[in-house]
Amino acid sequence: MPPVSRKHEKYERLLAHAASLAPVTTAVAHPCDEASLQGAVDAAKMGLIAPILVGPRARIEAVAAQAGLSLAGLEIVDTPHSHASAAEAVRLIREGRAECLMKGSLHTDELMGAVVSRESGLRTERRISHCFVMDVPTYDQALIVSDAAINIAPTLEDKMDIVQNAIDLARALGVEEVRVAILSAMETVNPKVPSTVEAAALCKMADRGQITGGILDGPLALDNAISLEAARIKRIESPVAGRANVLIVPDLESGNMLAKSLSFLADADAAGIVLGARVPIILTSRADSVMTRLASCAVASMVAQARRTALKVTA
Repeated sequence: MPPVSRKHEKYERLLAHAASLAPVTTAVAHPCDEASLQGAVDAAKMGLIAPILVGPRARIEAVAAQAGLSLAGLEIVDTPHSHASAAEAVRLIREGRAECLMKGSLHTDELMGAVVSRESGLRTERRISHCFVMDVPTYDQALIVSDAAINIAPTLEDKMDIVQNAIDLARALGVEEVRVAILSAMETVNPKVPSTVEAAALCKMADRGQITGGILDGPLALDNAISLEAARIKRIESPVAGRANVLIVPDLESGNMLAKSLSFLADADAAGIVLGARVPIILTSRADSVMTRLASCAVASMVAQARRTALKVTA
């Protein structure tokens, strides 16, 4: 069993590093309730983001007054309703005025609808996917879990992008050796269980350079992926087994159950971010704690910094 860490310890390291970077200009779509507005204001105070609040000005100011939040120095772009807020936030990014998008109090589907619009959205050649960056007190490193929020039943081609997005995120967060476990219910390839066949294919894709930047192994059951003892008992010799820091799930249902099991049974925090679009997207839940919201902003800040660095290298 890995040593137990102090709760929030991994997030605190993320926050400390992100706070040392330049604040990332962030379009916050429809921050019209206390939780979403406070998350943006608190992240601005910590120097993680420079928010542009996009939504009905009167509603935003009323929420701020009721919650005792100061909006001094923060830009507000007035819109009539949530649908317009999503479209305007995306437009600000397309115009280069912001390099990160943050969900406010609108529905996720409404925000992502604006993001994936073929005419005016933020699509790239990559499949868009979601990653939880999880701080599990009983595990000695942060765990990235993908995809538990966007892709319902991803194809093998989708999974190739899901894996690559997760690897790129881990590297942006400073992970030196990205160890990716492709999860299934077992550690052997079984033609009757499609996720085991796809896991094997993904590993071969990595061998052939179709997926880069990480070490892949799979199929692996969850215990073999995160427990060295379980891997030893099953006689699995692998640089990933028992030491994974990225977990790729077969589908949204299994990923959602895994992430929520860790949150509610293992007291883990789950910062959320969407990748594969032109910019990182901070996707928080109404139930998220202040620490989780700040950690999500920190993750997005580090992804934005990694992209800036990559652009300078290729320029």
